[in-house]
Amino acid sequence: MDAVEIETGSPPAAAVLWLHGLGADGHDFEPVVPELRLAQPVRFVFPHAPVRPVTINQGMRMRAWYDIFSLASGPGGAGGAGREDEQGIRASQALIEEMIGEEVKRGVPESKIVLAGFSQGGAIVLQTALRYPKRLAGVLALSTYLPLAGKLAAERSAANQDVPIFMAHGSYDDLIPIQRARDSKNFIEKLGYRIEWRDYPMPHSVCGEEVRDISTFLSKLL
Repeated sequence: MDAVEIETGSPPAAAVLWLHGLGADGHDFEPVVPELRLAQPVRFVFPHAPVRPVTINQGMRMRAWYDIFSLASGPGGAGGAGREDEQGIRASQALIEEMIGEEVKRGVPESKIVLAGFSQGGAIVLQTALRYPKRLAGVLALSTYLPLAGKLAAERSAANQDVPIFMAHGSYDDLIPIQRARDSKNFIEKLGYRIEWRDYPMPHSVCGEEVRDISTFLSKLL
């Protein structure tokens, strides 16, 4: 995939694959890298999502990991936006799995790869990591929710049953209400996963305190 890459040192001992949100691109989280101040050399990969029509935005074409049909939450609030674009979600999952494979070919094992994502990107990260057949280093799911929730129990991988998960959300988020994220968190925890949860007084965005908490989380993993 076309992506922005930043290496904090050479050779990188770990990799973070970080997915942007709807309508953004791989440059969106570039400025976060120096703020994380990680001790280990890490390769950050920020892929650009495919360009596709997005129903909720009047069919306008933009970078998106999957289509969104409405803002209504799914059953129990843990699922996607009402009717979910399962085909698009699974296609993006396949893209991220290919990216993991490319990192392994470049010398970074799965156990040193973190999947991170914001909003739509975070949904794809949860979709992918909990089903991936080999143990990953960790998951960052920011301002997001769990897609295809009803199918996770049957599709999850035992390899990542204990993968560290960091979920964070803004209490003033008017795009993805915080209760929807909490419902996703509770749903995932009921399946036995461990989640480190944070909420911040912010809208649908990322704040400085959150970046510091992400740095602490990554430093423990990498």
